[in-house]
Amino acid sequence: MDDRDPLSISRRKFLIVGAVSATALALPPFICAQASAANAARPIKATVALTVNGQLRNLDLDTRTTLLDTLREHLLLTGTKKGCDHGQCGACTVLADGRRVNSCLTLAVMHEGSNITTIEGLGTPDQLHPMQAAFIKHDGYQCGYCTPGQICSAVAVLGEIRDGIPSHVSASLTDKPQLIASEFQERMSGNICRCGAYSNIIEAITEVAEASA
Repeated sequence: MDDRDPLSISRRKFLIVGAVSATALALPPFICAQASAANAARPIKATVALTVNGQLRNLDLDTRTTLLDTLREHLLLTGTKKGCDHGQCGACTVLADGRRVNSCLTLAVMHEGSNITTIEGLGTPDQLHPMQAAFIKHDGYQCGYCTPGQICSAVAVLGEIRDGIPSHVSASLTDKPQLIASEFQERMSGNICRCGAYSNIIEAITEVAEASA
């Protein structure tokens, strides 16, 4: 093989070029990993003001802290549950300015100045929210793990319908949606109940809807 031929390459040179290329490709991820570790060791903090269940709370938080972890770990409001932690089960649902959100998918700093309502803020054992009472009456809670998110979502569902917000099953995009089971089922579809208490949950929502119509 003629090394002077630009199209030819010896086995030795081929191995050298391959080794150099492999090193070059491996180096950046290693450097990035070191940089990420250094950044993780120096969290950026911010003061976040939230009104939670009617009480103003000023919190010094790592800017990466989710709303869910803020409620559970910093404010000790453990009624809000951590389920899948991917926004797929609805167990972490809370109300932010009256709208339901998956608190595991949103950062606390994104809700600066917001009014947050958790299951603890809806009612008390001595004075239950109508939706809480209906869930108990119709056995819509079963094991109870998903229940806080279910109830918060159900309260928001009735608010959405009364505000005229259509869903995929609404007959019209302009007419006000009806307080009917198909609307409740569609809007509650993001809240998973592994006990299978769906029919009982719909009965509870229906009772509250009819009582407040």
